[in-house]
Amino acid sequence: MAAKKLNLDNFLPYRLSVASYALSSRIAVEYQNRFGLKNPEWRLLTVLGDGRSRTQRELVAATRMDKVTVNRAARTLADRQLIARQAHEADGRSHHLELTQTGRSLYEAIVPAALASEARLESAITAAERAALMTILAKLTTAAENHG
Repeated sequence: MAAKKLNLDNFLPYRLSVASYALSSRIAVEYQNRFGLKNPEWRLLTVLGDGRSRTQRELVAATRMDKVTVNRAARTLADRQLIARQAHEADGRSHHLELTQTGRSLYEAIVPAALASEARLESAITAAERAALMTILAKLTTAAENHG
């Protein structure tokens, strides 16, 4: 019996990966050029933009990035004085990270740029398609997390 062939053009994980890479690459170039931020750095900055301080462990969970990537991005942001690190009261090895005033100003400049990028990308789909896509992505994420 012949083995089935895998058609990557119709293989959902592959197509999601390609789409994600294309979108992330486009955003990365824009944020690097405009704000001097790499993708992991702007993701941390954006998560911290809600005004809550977070530990690196919380940032790993919120961004779905690995701890080495989060640590490297946090160090870069701290070196640029965009985030401040404060020792965790209960765990001496952990720190709370939060935006500095400079980081807050940068975040406030990023928000309109991010929303404009999103609007440009979404112009290729209808509002109903966007709503369906968001529902489908949520279902696929849940399925992936629950069925490891």
